[in-house]
Amino acid sequence: MSSADLHHLHTKTAVGGTLIRFSHVKKAFGPKVIYSDLDLEIKRGETITVMGASGVGKSVLLKLLVGLLPADEGTITFDGAEVTKMNEHELGEVRRRIAYLFQGAALFDSLSVGENVAYGLREQFWNTMSDDEIKERVAQSLTSVGLPGIEAMRPSDLSGGMKKRVGLARTLALHPEVLLYDEPTTGLDPINTGRINHLIVNIKKALQITSIVVTHDMGTAFAVSDRLVMLHKGRVMLVGTPDEFKHTRNTYVRDFIEGRAPETEDLVSLLSSS
Repeated sequence: MSSADLHHLHTKTAVGGTLIRFSHVKKAFGPKVIYSDLDLEIKRGETITVMGASGVGKSVLLKLLVGLLPADEGTITFDGAEVTKMNEHELGEVRRRIAYLFQGAALFDSLSVGENVAYGLREQFWNTMSDDEIKERVAQSLTSVGLPGIEAMRPSDLSGGMKKRVGLARTLALHPEVLLYDEPTTGLDPINTGRINHLIVNIKKALQITSIVVTHDMGTAFAVSDRLVMLHKGRVMLVGTPDEFKHTRNTYVRDFIEGRAPETEDLVSLLSSS
């Protein structure tokens, strides 16, 4: 997909300024503390990747942003408005501006591809978009992800990579200002991983959409990000560019990037001495 393929989608505001801010956010589930003091700013138009060990709260961060989970303490602001003080109607308006690409694409098997892509449009714009307008938007979105003309197919007929791209087409159809990617390349082979990475980069270049990517895939993180964030022990450990992460002296971050368990040497010593 080239930038020209995305020309039909409306142009977003250029990069710059803080769009999203988490300030001293705390979140726990019973005795399990997810965030003890989360501080993070996300700039308008950037792609930022959130990383960390399993259970550190990467997906929780996305749910806090759109109000699916309440923060226990602290503030979360979106475009200057405080999400943590919004009622359901106000949260609904925020959610219209933010699209969520689920880990498994979350397609409805009982619906065709075209109906899946149109689903969000019919839910959000049932009283403002005609059937012809919806069909046109669906066709444009599928073309944008390199899958033109597959509206009549069923999700069961698609490969894993195609399902991910249909899920992305469904989010693009909503013309969002922010895209949330939850493990966008999980379960994909290297070729399809490359395709998804390429789409993420091109969407950002063409539309200046603000994107938050949650991933364990370091190749994806380095390929698509303007900045990366490492979460550890309830807060942000490190924020920086891909180059800064590659050259960091932080041993925890280096171990994470290189897939090396910090406890390995201690465990080996313990076993050898037993």
